[in-house]
Amino acid sequence: MMTELNAEDLDFLRESIRIAERARERGVHPFGSLVVSAAGEVVSTAENNSLPPHGDPTQHAEMQAVAGAWRAVGAEGMVGSTLFTSAEPCAMCAGAAYWTGIDRVVYALSERSLLELTGDHPENPTFSLPCREVFARGQREIQVVGPLLEDEAAVAHLGFWTAS
Repeated sequence: MMTELNAEDLDFLRESIRIAERARERGVHPFGSLVVSAAGEVVSTAENNSLPPHGDPTQHAEMQAVAGAWRAVGAEGMVGSTLFTSAEPCAMCAGAAYWTGIDRVVYALSERSLLELTGDHPENPTFSLPCREVFARGQREIQVVGPLLEDEAAVAHLGFWTAS
């Protein structure tokens, strides 16, 4: 299903990319996400925090952003919400978006493009499972828009996943 972008969507998506760039500057996996309410207000932002040895592999940026949003606004506040993310949500994060009530996902870098950047890096064993396929198995519809701005989103990953 295709949905139209509104005037602010690309701004929010670029903010998720900036969050990913800040994560990289801190030395953690370069992913960023934010949740925007139906009223257009940012209710949660998050960087990735899954980098070993101190990170938690369940703390992807999308997972933290949707959990933070749900805690901030509750189930009713999640109605009409959008998850903006620098990379396509993995199966785990798509599940979290589904269960927290996200209604729309807008993402930059596709899982396929991410895999081209990360290769077989042990810290990012990607699934070959688009978020649209995960959402298609659910009982409620989630609109998905992406990939968009892939070249911009890829910059934070360039050189990050190479062996040192």
